This record gives sequence, structure tokens and C-alpha cells, in this order.
Amino acid sequence: MANHSNTPASSGRFGTFGGVFTPNVLTILGVIMFLRFGQITGQAGVVHTLLILLLAKSITTLTAVSLAAIATNTRVKGGGAYYLISRSLGVEFGGGIAFVFFMAQAVSVAMYVIGFSEAITAAFPELGQNLGIGQRSVATIANIGVFATVIVGAGWAIRIQYAILAILVLAIVSFTLGAADHFTWTRLAANIGPGYTSGQGFLVMFALFFPAATGIMAGANMSGDLRDPGKSLPIGTFAAILTTGAVYLGLIFLLGGSVERGELIANNFIMNDIAAWPALIVAGVLAATLSSALGSMMGAPRILQAFARDNIFKRLRFLGKGSGDAGEPRRAIILTAIVSQAAILLGDLNAIAPIITMFFMVTYGTLNLACFYELYSRNPSFRPRFRFAHWGLALAGTVGCGIAMLLMDPLWAVVSVLAIAGLYWLIRRAGIEARWGDVRSGLAFESARKALLRLEAEPMHPKNWRPIVLALSGGSAGRRQLAEFGYWLTAGHGVLSLGQVISGDVEDRLERTQQAERLLRQSIAEEGLAAFPAVVVDEDLLEGIKSLLQCHGVGGIRPNTVLLGWGDDPDELERFSDILRLSTRLQRNIVIVKSEQQGEHWTMPDGEIHLWWHGRQNGPLMLILAHLLVQNPEFRRRKVRLIYVVPDEAGRQHAYEHLVDVTRRARVNVDPMIMVTENQREAMISISGNAAVVMLGFTVPTPGEHIEFFQEIEVLTDGIANTVLVSSAGNVDLEA
Repeated sequence: MANHSNTPASSGRFGTFGGVFTPNVLTILGVIMFLRFGQITGQAGVVHTLLILLLAKSITTLTAVSLAAIATNTRVKGGGAYYLISRSLGVEFGGGIAFVFFMAQAVSVAMYVIGFSEAITAAFPELGQNLGIGQRSVATIANIGVFATVIVGAGWAIRIQYAILAILVLAIVSFTLGAADHFTWTRLAANIGPGYTSGQGFLVMFALFFPAATGIMAGANMSGDLRDPGKSLPIGTFAAILTTGAVYLGLIFLLGGSVERGELIANNFIMNDIAAWPALIVAGVLAATLSSALGSMMGAPRILQAFARDNIFKRLRFLGKGSGDAGEPRRAIILTAIVSQAAILLGDLNAIAPIITMFFMVTYGTLNLACFYELYSRNPSFRPRFRFAHWGLALAGTVGCGIAMLLMDPLWAVVSVLAIAGLYWLIRRAGIEARWGDVRSGLAFESARKALLRLEAEPMHPKNWRPIVLALSGGSAGRRQLAEFGYWLTAGHGVLSLGQVISGDVEDRLERTQQAERLLRQSIAEEGLAAFPAVVVDEDLLEGIKSLLQCHGVGGIRPNTVLLGWGDDPDELERFSDILRLSTRLQRNIVIVKSEQQGEHWTMPDGEIHLWWHGRQNGPLMLILAHLLVQNPEFRRRKVRLIYVVPDEAGRQHAYEHLVDVTRRARVNVDPMIMVTENQREAMISISGNAAVVMLGFTVPTPGEHIEFFQEIEVLTDGIANTVLVSSAGNVDLEA
């Protein structure tokens, strides 16, 4: 099993509220809410505005589902969306996303501080009249202030955001109280339907509102600073979506019922005019722009730092260095401030604002795409603790982001996609290889000839481990039980081959092989199994099996697991042991099925699936096999129990904590159980006597010990209906 003890741990300073919920809410409840939402409500009317809100929140919710799935499937480090995408779609997509998302966040700082400067010069015109301080000067001062706040450390910036959140809440309360005094049902009824003016329409208003919904990654950008990203990211993101959705829902009815349509359309500062305390609305606008600038100034450097630390481009490695105990990305912060200041000096950002929004949307769409590929490829390593993900939802999120981009600006949508494609091509052409596993090999596994060629060229990573099972079932119809069990292990996840060795003279092997293959194919078709025949002719059984293990398969799809039935012939025990040792020498996993049932088909009894844990030598493979079994309809509702035997009560608590940690890291739904006894045989009979399947790890017997080995297994499993014996070759990683 891989050793992660040397992996740099997250600083773990922030929880769900401070690290995810707060930055998300402050980014979503921004300038559009204060300065444009009245216009949207006036143009679209209450009903159409509700539909706009529903569509926008649907897209962000689908993206949040993908975010939650990927975040709960891996140990999330710094880099937010870049880290999550690169670990799924690979270095090419990840590198492209890292660049465009960093630039979008960095230039967004400039956009927000320019918005701040516009608001503050409008609220205090004497700054320009008496002091000669223009918008660009105010924006530069604000940029320096944001930079100074963030360079001190994310902890200080988070505390500043708490104060900004309080101001934002007070501003919303002020508007709510003022709107309540002006609210009439007659006015609400008049504003129910749309009232689009010339050149306006539903799609235009949707495009105007949608950027307000694109703040769900603000918390993900802080992933490296969260105590528990796998927990905080889903909870914080969904809480932010629900909270901001409720706020916008309330604003629709308050604006529609308190202001005439013409005033809604003409007056962008209408919330200020009807608020109970207008000064709080001004403070809210300033707080919204400042908080968004803070969020982008904190997020952009962390994306760049994570990208630099992956050492994809050596010239950027210096940006990966952290400062202080928390590893603050101060070098990347300085670069972000320089980029944002350069954008401020350009003055008018209207020309580049659309592409910034598009880059955000490309990031969200790519995140959905990564989740779609992980789920659609049915990769066994993709076992998120978030159970509500589905490839259909991820695909809907991808398509939704694409449609939203086209609705907002078709030209910039095409430009942004071409930019990502160009970056992908450049990184691909550079031949850069990542050190982490990604879903590409899993997708290649599911494809035909082209995917096989691609899989052959890429190294196999434990992340993409799948059961490639060679079942030594022979040609006997009585061994169809073994084929069925192999099908359960691989159905929808791996590849099953039914192997047969025909004893005889190799001179006539062609005719005999073809005949045996025809019979096997016929049997496979009759039983409805997704399997391939594998037949060889050899004068020696052991040599024939050696040929199967070494030569069967194509490219990266070669058997990694040998499936056998239990040897019950005393005269064949030594040969059976030779097969086990041969499989071990060839680094194949071994799975032996021992069943008391007789007949061609298995009738699986009621009961649980029990795994008897004896450590990490065979335990990880047992957990993965159990996970694969319960994906089948025959086992889907079966409970999986992980059992650990300790000799005394003193070891119970430590053993239980160990099993809990193992199951958490494995992301497999099992129930840990500790048995205090010195007699495992008695414990197995009392606990697992009525189990449907019992899994045990075993060590392959050395030469001359085969009789003792078989006797020990017979005694240990006597009275158990179905036993699965597992010996791992060590190629399974629970944390992959």
C-alpha cells in the first residue's frame, strides 16, 4: 500500500463557515445584487426572474454536486479547481485550467476594486472635486489595501471577511425593512409578468444575472487551508447556494412588490433609495466589491502555487514556495497584485470582462466534465463519500455551462474554449508526464482499439486498477459457479476470461483449441456472461497455466487476478499448490472460491458479507472485491462487515479506531466489528456461520507444506457455506 506519510499536510486552519461558506456567500451576493437586480426584476418580471434564478442555481448546484463528488473521493490539497480537475482529467486539462483560472481571478481583483472605486467616488464626490482623487487612484489604493491584507496571511483576510459579511447582512436587513414599508400586493401583481424594453429579453437578463451565481469556487480555492476539505467543501458550498438562493428569492418579491416597473428599470441604485437606512446599502456595495476582491486575491495565488508545486514547468517552481508556518503563497500573491494593478492601469475593463466570466464558466464546465468521466468510466477507484453524484447530473452540468456561455456571449465562448484547447495542445506537445493517476487510463479501458493503443502507451496507476480476472474454470459445466463469481467481480468494472488448459499433443492444438473455444463461447452466451474464452493446449497443466498467465490479454489488459475453485482432490493438492506459487511468482492476485453448494449455478443465501481483517497484506484487495460484489443486484442490499480479532479487551479500542480509519480511507461502506477471543475458529462459526460470503486472506504454502495448508483451511472454514480466500500481489491501493 502506498505510503503517504511524507505528504505535506494541509495547514488546516479554517473550517466550513470561515473557509467555504463565507467566501462563497460574499462572492455570490455582490455588485449585481445591489446595482443590477432591480433592473433584472423590472425587465423580466417576477415570474421570469424566478425562472432565471432557478436556471442559474440549477447549473451551480450541478457543479457543486460534481465538486462534492471529486472532493470526497481524494485527499484534497491546495489549488481548488485546478487540483481537482488535474487529478481527474490529467496534466493537460489541469495546466490549462490553472492558467486561465489564475488569470481570471487575478484580473477579477482589478474588476472588483474598480467597482469599489466607482461606488466610493459616487458616494463621496468631494474626493474628486476637492482632493483631485479619481477612480483610478482610488482603485490603486484599494488594490494596495487588498494586497496588504492578504500578504499578512489568509487568517487575517478571513477575519476581515467576517466583518464584511456582517455589513452585508445589515444592508440586506435595511433594504428588507424599507421594502416592507413600500410593499403592496397591487404593485406585485403589476410586476408579475415581463416588461422587456427594446433590445432586451429573457436571455439578455439571464446573461446579466448569471455572473452573480459563479462564486461557488471561492471556497474551493482555499482547499489547501481547510481542516477537512472533503467535509467542508460539500457542506459549505451547498449551504452557500441555499442561503444565497433564499436571499435572491426574497429580493425578487420585495422588489416586485415595492417599486414600480419603470423605476426598477431606470434606477440602478433603487435598493439604496427605498432602504430603511440608505447608508448601509452604500456600505453593502463597498463591502461586496471589497470582499470579492479579497476572495480573488486569496484564491488566485493558491491556484498558481499548487500548479508550481506540481513542477509541470520548472521555470515556475519558485512560485510554489510557501512562507511561514502556514506556507502562505506570498510570491504568488505579489504576482497577482502586479497583474491586477496592470489591469487597473488599462482603465476600461469592459472589453475583457466577458472573457473573464467565460474562463470561470469553462472551469466549472470542466469540473463537471471531470466528474462525468470518472462516473461514466465506472472506475472502481472513484468511490466518493458523497453518494448523490451521477454521471447524468455531471453531464447536465457540463452542457448547462456550455449553454450559459453561448447565451452570455457566443464569440467569447468560442474564444475561451479555443484558448483552453490551445493550452491543452501546448502541454500535450511538451510531453509532460504527471506523477499522479488520472481517469484517462480508466476511459481507455472502456474503449476499443484506439483506447487500447492509448492504454498501452500510458503507465498503469493504482488509481485505475480494475479486476482483470482469469478464471481457471476448465471446460466442465460443473465449474460454471466459478464463472458466475468471476462475472460478479468484473461486471461493469473489469474483464473476465474463462481459462482452459487442454492436455495433449501440441501438434493438433489448433483444431482442439478452436473446438474448445466454440464450446466456451456457447456457454458464455447461454449464461449471459460478459467474458472471453482463453484456451491453450499443453502436455503439462502447469506449463499451460503459465502460458495463459503470461500471454493472455492485449496491451495493458492482461490478467492481474487468478480465480480458482477450491481443490478437493487429495491426489491433486500438490499440483494445486504449484499453481498458487506460480501465480504468486508472476505477481498475480489469487482468489479461491470454496463453496458447499453443488450444481451448475449458485443460489446465494441470505446474509451479510464478512471480511476477516488480518492487516494490509491482503486486506485492501478484500475491501475492493467486497465493494465490487455489492455493485451487483444479487448483493446490492447486503451489509458488508469488517471483522478484526484481538486477544484481549485492552486492544479493542485501538483495533476499532484502526478499522474506522481503514474504512474511511477506503471509502467503502462497511461496518467495523471487533471480536475479543483467542480462538478465531470459534469466532468464525459464531459470527459468520450464517453469512452469505466470508472473505479470508491467506498466504501461499511453501513447497512441502501443502497438506498442512489444506487441512488448516478446511478446519477454519468448516460449516461456512461460501468462503472466498484472497492472496494479494500488492497492486491495490485503498487511497488511490
